[in-house]
Amino acid sequence: MSISGVKHFLSVGAKRLNPFSLQAIVACVFCVGWLVAFHSQAQSADPLKATGFLIAGDANRTRVVIDFNQKPEFSVRYLQDPNRTIVDIPSDVSFEFPAENAAAAGLYTLVRYGAMSAGHTRIVLTSDAPSSLEFSKVEADSSGSFRLVLEGVKTTEEKLSALVHADDWDGVHTTQAGRGGRLGGPATQESTNAFVIAVDAGHGGIDTGAISRDGKTIEKDITLAFAQELADEFNARPGFKAFLTRSDDVFLSLSERVRIARQNGANLMISLHADTLRQSFIRGATVYTISEKASDRLAAELAQRENVSDEIAGVVPDDTAAEASDILIDLTRRETQAFSERLAKMIVATFEGQIRLINNPHRHAGFHVLRAPDVPSLLIELGFLSNKEDEKLLTEESYRKQVSGLIVDATDHYKALIGQ
Repeated sequence: MSISGVKHFLSVGAKRLNPFSLQAIVACVFCVGWLVAFHSQAQSADPLKATGFLIAGDANRTRVVIDFNQKPEFSVRYLQDPNRTIVDIPSDVSFEFPAENAAAAGLYTLVRYGAMSAGHTRIVLTSDAPSSLEFSKVEADSSGSFRLVLEGVKTTEEKLSALVHADDWDGVHTTQAGRGGRLGGPATQESTNAFVIAVDAGHGGIDTGAISRDGKTIEKDITLAFAQELADEFNARPGFKAFLTRSDDVFLSLSERVRIARQNGANLMISLHADTLRQSFIRGATVYTISEKASDRLAAELAQRENVSDEIAGVVPDDTAAEASDILIDLTRRETQAFSERLAKMIVATFEGQIRLINNPHRHAGFHVLRAPDVPSLLIELGFLSNKEDEKLLTEESYRKQVSGLIVDATDHYKALIGQ
């Protein structure tokens, strides 16, 4: 019943009630209160939807207008190197406008939006020149919807630096509750003898990763589907316990992924990706291990793209793990890298003759997500979304099961060789 309907009900009911019937009046008031509360709750329960996106301007001034079905709360912060305007919304947001509407224009060279975690959405506007918002406000329109208006202007390095340091934040600005939607969690007493695997689905949330040429297939979806299948395959095999770094569409920083693996006592971390290349004819899987010196140009370019995940999402990277210089940590890192190299070769050998591999399928580069000093880590490029044959395979459930089964077989052999 609408609010106007409730008012009509009361006006009619008031005429018919006995004036001395207090009980009837109380009942009527209670009914009204319940209906009004129900109506308000139903309205607030509606999800926040972004239904339109408009960006227009030049290299000195650019306006961004985002249409919402309800009034959004928001806050604004800034980062440098590169220059980014961060708009945080403390709600889940369903983005329902065509992605091409949010293509970079004017002052902004990159526009990204999406989930950071449950109940936290972020919009990141990146610019080559220093920039800030001259104003940011929410306006109501006659239809009952709302517009978030952001007026970006070119500024100076000094002014932008002052804005950055005025906030003094770490680029995350979110609670850790529910981060990553992890499966399994820390090893329990019953699983202490299990070989623990951290399965890391690359990208997520605001960081979409690569997108196929026709825009229909997104890397973050492919990696999550593969990760779920791979974790299931491991958990179905005796002696293994697998968990996901993320089990839904949320963003995790590169350092967070490493930290989740270590905190859960992982014996191995496998990070899954499906990139794109300029050369659409290149296809096949690749297994990467870490090295400060890339094995080739392709490996270097892929690592460079994967390492900007934090930058895209407006997060300050945490490089403390990579900068540790203690001699014991250095020795541990060397041993860990040797284990990683050994398993990578086993996976490649298991793949051969079963699935398509790139030329020289075991390569190495400086992927940040592989930098845990005490957890052997691999990054597997499952294929390339820039290649139509690879894209088709990567979306097939049967292919996910085949590749996951082969990875588990190789890891089982590796586990036996190292006596675990």
